[in-house]
Amino acid sequence: MTLALVALILVVGLTRIAGLIPSFGNPFASETVDRSQPTLLQAIEDLSEYQAATGQFQVIIDVEDDTRFIPSFLRGERTVFLAGGTVDASVNFAGLGEGAITVSDDSTSATIRLPPARLSEPRVDPERSFVVSRERGLLDRAASVFSDSPTGERDLYLRAQDRLTAAAAEAGLIERAETNTRGMLESMLASLGFDEVTVIFGGGPA
Repeated sequence: MTLALVALILVVGLTRIAGLIPSFGNPFASETVDRSQPTLLQAIEDLSEYQAATGQFQVIIDVEDDTRFIPSFLRGERTVFLAGGTVDASVNFAGLGEGAITVSDDSTSATIRLPPARLSEPRVDPERSFVVSRERGLLDRAASVFSDSPTGERDLYLRAQDRLTAAAAEAGLIERAETNTRGMLESMLASLGFDEVTVIFGGGPA
C-alpha cells in the first residue's frame, strides 16, 4: 500500500469520526451588542421647535372715549380700526427629558411625550391694518389741529394683538398644531420603520 493511499484513508476516517462528535462552537468567539441611540431620538432633537400651524386673521377694534357730563359732540372720540395679522402655533422639542421617547423591544412602536402646542406673539401687519373711521367732538377736533400725535394708534395695535390671540384660540389653532405635529411624527417615524406611533401632549393621551 502506497503512502498516498494510507494518507487518504486516514483523512476519510478522521472526517467520519469528527461528524460523530457534537459541535460546541468556539467558547471564545466575540459577540457584538448594538446599544446605539435610536435614530428617531436624534431626528426629533434636531427639530428644536416645530412651527405646526399659522393663522391669518382680521379683527375690528371699536373704541370710544367719553368724558362724563360732557356731550360726545363736544368732547369724545370713537375710532374703528381694522387690523390684519398672523399668529403661529408651535411645539417645542428642545430639552426633552429622559422618558420623553420610548421604543418597544422589537423597535416597531414608539411613544413620544411632548409639551402642549403654544401660540406665538401675534404680528399685526401695518399693510393690512388701518383706521376705518374716527369721530371726534368739537373740542377734540380743535385740539388735534395743534397736538395730533402720530403715536396715537399704538393703543389700537396693542388692542389688536390681544384680539388676534383670542381669535387664534377660538379658531382652534393650538389643536390644529398638535394634529399637524402628530401627522408629521407619524410620517417621519414610519420612514424609519416604526409601525405604530403614539403622541402625547402635555401629559394627556392624544
